[in-house]
Amino acid sequence: MRHFLIAFVILIGIQSLNAQVTVLVKEVDSLYREDQIYLSVTYNILGKKLSNMSQNGFSGGFHFGLIRDFPINKKRNVALGFGIGLSANSFNQNLKISETNGDLEFEVLSSGDFDKNKFDLYQVELPFEFRWRTSTAEVYKFWRIYSGFKLGYVFASRSKFAGSDGSYKVSINDAINKLQYGLTFSIGYDNWNLHLYYALNPIFKDQTLNSKSIDLNAIKAGLIFYIL
Repeated sequence: MRHFLIAFVILIGIQSLNAQVTVLVKEVDSLYREDQIYLSVTYNILGKKLSNMSQNGFSGGFHFGLIRDFPINKKRNVALGFGIGLSANSFNQNLKISETNGDLEFEVLSSGDFDKNKFDLYQVELPFEFRWRTSTAEVYKFWRIYSGFKLGYVFASRSKFAGSDGSYKVSINDAINKLQYGLTFSIGYDNWNLHLYYALNPIFKDQTLNSKSIDLNAIKAGLIFYIL
């Protein structure tokens, strides 16, 4: 998580420098593009929870990457965006994941039975966006509405537990759907934008608890910052 925060500070500095350079530019760029870098901080919610499942504490997500902007009309205020990025997500909840003889086991805990219980997902993101904005070649603060689709590949995942019977970390790579995908929506003005993501497929692959399928999906809500 620390590396994501460091990247956030560096890219905010880049934005400030870019704004200063823009003031010195006299020529109007008739072929301008928008929003080449994105940074996002989200609150992560689990959908389709099992009976007696609940979340606790703060479940956060950090996302950053690059998007190539392709205007598709003469005014250049409608565009397609294609990008690549990285994402780190944590989910604090009461679904304990343990390992016995190489097999993962799941158990819904009661509150007070643990000090910490969460799982983390790290993935490469491929966002695709349909973009509408009120920008022009000379206006750098504008309204935007971006909707789209995001494909992710989970390259690392693990569960962490701490309680009265000890603490441990378990790799859950084999239990995760490596390909994660969902719908995205962003709306806002200038740098400040609300961002939503709704996953269309489950986090876990072919996992059950008491003969019931574990169909948890990710819902993310937060802020996204677009930087030229």
